Amino acid sequence: MSLCLQARQLACERDDRWLFQGLDLEVRSGEIVRIEGPNGSGKTSLLKILSGQLSDYQGELFWNGAAMNEAREHFLANLLYLGHAPGIKSGLSPLENLAWYQALSGESGNEEQRLEALERVGLAGFEDVPAGQLSAGQQRRVALARLTLTPRALWVLDEPFTAIDRHGVADLERQLVAHAQAGGCVLVTTHHELTASPLLRRISLG
Repeated sequence: MSLCLQARQLACERDDRWLFQGLDLEVRSGEIVRIEGPNGSGKTSLLKILSGQLSDYQGELFWNGAAMNEAREHFLANLLYLGHAPGIKSGLSPLENLAWYQALSGESGNEEQRLEALERVGLAGFEDVPAGQLSAGQQRRVALARLTLTPRALWVLDEPFTAIDRHGVADLERQLVAHAQAGGCVLVTTHHELTASPLLRRISLG
């Protein structure tokens, strides 16, 4: 099934300053769309608007041609959002964090799946260590394990390469490309220069 997220004439104001105005964009199946711009240009605000977390904006959003307020349930069922912060609970282990994520998503899952997801991101052996004792890069990997564990068609990722080493960067790049090649959509902000790919499209703010 071909998927499409569209925005028409988006505008967002913060502290009496327009971050962006009149912004049109779309993200389709098979694409990696990178949002670019200097700090303060509104990249994170844009991702939060597009993922349904911010309602203070002007313009319209559409999912597969339907107005977002009509298609919201289907949209959310296809969305996986990873924010700039890892968003994990420091008192829980990686395994417990993933179980918590699944419960929030209404999924039961099982421990074998969670173990496989952690192994894929290089956290084998750290499954039961409290997340607060992990390095920043390892905490980021716990969050990134959700990309494997929770299948969603649309990935909205805010600076997902932060704090991970070059091997992790290469693995994540391959994962983004594979997801798009399989018909998924990726919307990403990053200071990392993504490898050139025919699937990659850039949208600049500011």
